[in-house]
Amino acid sequence: MSTGTVGLLLAGVALALAWPVPVLLARARWPMHAPVRALLLWQAIGLAGGVSMIGALALLGHAAAPGHPVAAVVPAILLACYLLAHLGVTVVQVSRQRRRHLTLLRLLTAPHPTRARTRVIDEAVPVAYCIPRGAGSVTVLSQGLLDRLDPDELAAVIAHERAHVEQRHDILQLAFRAWRSALPGLPTAALAETEVAALVEMLADDRARREIRDEVVARAILRVGAADGDDHGVDDNGKNEEEATCDSGRMGDRLHRLGARVPGRLR
Repeated sequence: MSTGTVGLLLAGVALALAWPVPVLLARARWPMHAPVRALLLWQAIGLAGGVSMIGALALLGHAAAPGHPVAAVVPAILLACYLLAHLGVTVVQVSRQRRRHLTLLRLLTAPHPTRARTRVIDEAVPVAYCIPRGAGSVTVLSQGLLDRLDPDELAAVIAHERAHVEQRHDILQLAFRAWRSALPGLPTAALAETEVAALVEMLADDRARREIRDEVVARAILRVGAADGDDHGVDDNGKNEEEATCDSGRMGDRLHRLGARVPGRLR
């Protein structure tokens, strides 16, 4: 098989991984029952897609200019540098935004009286999110959340947040945020980021349900979602300027897997 043929095959693989495969995976129902496997598959799609694009450019360049091996791989090298640069820029941006957010939190919030690394913001709307920074991670709870939820529901929220921090869900999402930044014109890049965000919320729900009954976790999701008038669940995993991790309209799936009745507005 010639170099050009292999390059075309790789280009076909890259095209499939950039369009039909992510769309089919996003439409599938099984990921909500196996979020870990689904996340691994999304990561494999992203990694294989990038490698396929770079490899296809290198092989097609070599086939087009066999007498100039260095010049032939320049497009592939440029693409690799472009993707890595966007990843690096995304990491720097997120780090800076988190530091800025933490500075604001120190000014606008008070420490929780009993929970370490937890801040309380004087806000009537129930809000919970985390800012992951390793040992410096912070969980933010609003006063409205503390007032509205009963102790079991609040425990579900805390367990959900602890999962985000301990399992470093922010790292899982970072590469997909960079992918979307690097390829803003590719709809499936945005789709991948959205689906991974929803799967991360399901993982955190699974952690919470190990400690709290399913019906309590579902009730907390419903009460917070109904209070803020949006389709968000227990939290937004730091949904703010530096952590766009919304539930992406998948609250109904989260409730369904917990065995809860899904309100009509979420269908």
